[in-house]
Amino acid sequence: MEDEKVDATDRRQRRVLLIAILASFVSFLDGTVVNVALPAIQRELGGGLVTQQWVVDAYLITLGSLILVAGSLSDVFGRIVVLRAGLIGFGVASLAIAAAPDPLFLVIARGVQGIAGALLVPSSLALITSTFRGPAQSRAIGTWTGATTAAMLVGPVLGGVFVDLVSWRLVFLINVLPIAVTLWLLATLHQRDAREPGATVDWTGAALCTAGLAGTVFALIEQERLGWSSPAIWIPLTCGLVCLAGFIVRQRFARAPMMPLSLFRVRNFWAGNLATWFVYGALGLNGLALGVYLQQGAGLPATLAGLASLPSTVIMILFSAKVGTWAGKSGPRLFMTIGPLVMAVGVALLLTVRDDFDYWTQVLPSVILFGIGLTLTVAPLTAAVLGAIDPARSGIASAVNNAVARVAGLIMVALLGVIAGGALDLAGFHRTVVFTAALLAVGGAISFAGIRNLPPHDD
Repeated sequence: MEDEKVDATDRRQRRVLLIAILASFVSFLDGTVVNVALPAIQRELGGGLVTQQWVVDAYLITLGSLILVAGSLSDVFGRIVVLRAGLIGFGVASLAIAAAPDPLFLVIARGVQGIAGALLVPSSLALITSTFRGPAQSRAIGTWTGATTAAMLVGPVLGGVFVDLVSWRLVFLINVLPIAVTLWLLATLHQRDAREPGATVDWTGAALCTAGLAGTVFALIEQERLGWSSPAIWIPLTCGLVCLAGFIVRQRFARAPMMPLSLFRVRNFWAGNLATWFVYGALGLNGLALGVYLQQGAGLPATLAGLASLPSTVIMILFSAKVGTWAGKSGPRLFMTIGPLVMAVGVALLLTVRDDFDYWTQVLPSVILFGIGLTLTVAPLTAAVLGAIDPARSGIASAVNNAVARVAGLIMVALLGVIAGGALDLAGFHRTVVFTAALLAVGGAISFAGIRNLPPHDD
């Protein structure tokens, strides 16, 4: 009888882990497939670079601003309820995107998809932490991390194949099957949902954050078309910045803040998040610029554009665990310093890209070096940020760091038109390369100056 109970528990835990992996995979997959689809979207629906920026940023605005509140929603309503709502919402939004008749409809649907995506990752991790205990929990989180990283490998390639052979619209339907499977697994889980007594949601903070990001990003993207002097630009920008300031003030006085400011008193936490801002801002900018230029500038088909960055992802999958082990022994500071600097050199190599394009000599060396730097950076950065905070607060610390990374990418993508000079031609691409390399160099310098190889709670 005892053995049957143990077997039943093991089966339930395996099913929970599979649910968490599939649900998060959906969100990660969508984030990687979209860049290779952007040129095809622009060709069919029009709108130029502005449309491409909005397709990326509409998703990131709602995802980045609501990912903090999603953890609270899980506590209030239960992990399974929130996860199911996120999956259904993501699936419906994906269908709407695939049927989009014009850029405005597409951008609105992407925003809705971001809302749903914000519910998936925090709820998936919360489901793991509420089901597993002790060493089993660490193993489960490690398995979840490795499996979701595979989305980085699969996404661009799958997206490119669908764009070239069928249509960009089907790119957004790739996730329908894993969503259906995950919903079926949830329905057959037969597990009691977990809720936190007394948990509340900071709706005011969520509204301020969303309005602040939306107004600011709208101004940054549309200024190229309307000009900084237009009231349609400076009024949303001013309102957005006021709302963001209000969000910070709200976090200072709210009873249950989305982003507890006390976390930033810990040295490695604030330094790690500052480094995250520059490094992940550069990642978002580089991913969009390279994915679009390889198709529109270099003339590669979407499939080859998707394959172009594959070496970076393979390097990361093969060596991230080893780097994490090394950083655990010697501390994160050296890795967080060298990694972004190596990435900066790798990005700078893209300045060799010319009109007579050759992937093997002009892009591949950059991609390999970038992958090495990224592998040296990611695991130590995560360890430095989360290791600085008491384990009891690791959930909110992880959510804050994730939100910082998403919002950094959001802002840098919004600035692409300014950085590139309005067009992602060869000159605009080179300007973007220089700016991206500078962001990474600053990230390495911040890590060197700010991170300390100290016990978790020393600051």
